Amino acid sequence: METILSKMVTALEVRSKRPRTVESYVRCVRKFGDYHEGRSLEQLGADDVESYLVHLMRERGLSQRTRNVYASALRFVYGIVLRRPEVAGSIGRARTVKPLPTVLSHDEVARLLEAFDSRVHRTIALLCYGAGLRVSEACELRAEQVHSDRGVLRIEDSKGGKSREVTLSARLLEELRSYWRMRRPPGSHFFPGQAGRPHITHKAFQRMIGPAAKRAGIPKHVTAHTLRHSYATHLMEAGVDLRTVQVLLGHASIQTTAVYVHVSQQRLAKVASPLDTLEPQTPVRVAS
Repeated sequence: METILSKMVTALEVRSKRPRTVESYVRCVRKFGDYHEGRSLEQLGADDVESYLVHLMRERGLSQRTRNVYASALRFVYGIVLRRPEVAGSIGRARTVKPLPTVLSHDEVARLLEAFDSRVHRTIALLCYGAGLRVSEACELRAEQVHSDRGVLRIEDSKGGKSREVTLSARLLEELRSYWRMRRPPGSHFFPGQAGRPHITHKAFQRMIGPAAKRAGIPKHVTAHTLRHSYATHLMEAGVDLRTVQVLLGHASIQTTAVYVHVSQQRLAKVASPLDTLEPQTPVRVAS
């Protein structure tokens, strides 16, 4: 097992997969091997993979999206590492229904930001909402990514290995400067981690945002990505065009960004029903 996992890590790194993806794939394949304890991956086949994926959903109650992560990991290890295309080709993805994102109002965002007990967590939240960063991008932010003279944050090697620049507002810049003066982080990362880690983990921040939302009196299910959703939606409501929002978010496809058209309440409120444009007619008597 360990030899196969080592080869998988090398194959993923050669393909420039992000560390989080590598970690996730290794965890999924290891759990698959543990489930079929006593049999090596070479001995297992398509039927064993299918039964495991069914187990994940029926017995463990995992979502279709999480199940698909396992499927991708197993497809990779069998297709690339073990070179068994007949197994990899049989591993399909479950059809998922993507719900509309949860979005906070401006008032809810303000209350949430004030509800954080830690200056570190509050500043990360400011980055997620004020610049639309993914939580991993915010947690990994370094001083050299802040270009105050140009008013931008440069996000490098993000999802899909892409880089982009996002607007750095005057208020967010001042918040970052104030945080830096107060905390004086020893390295280049804004948010150093514990136990020798270069930066705080996104999981550490995720554990804090739920309690903060509760203290702020927000009944919605709030995650770090909720702040990014709110950033995008509020930009749309302010009249920023869809293509610009796509670039700021770093989406590969504009279809991904288009979801914010559907959750923008102000835009929806401006859409008139065609019924309202009909000329009033003489009421027709309808027999009861």
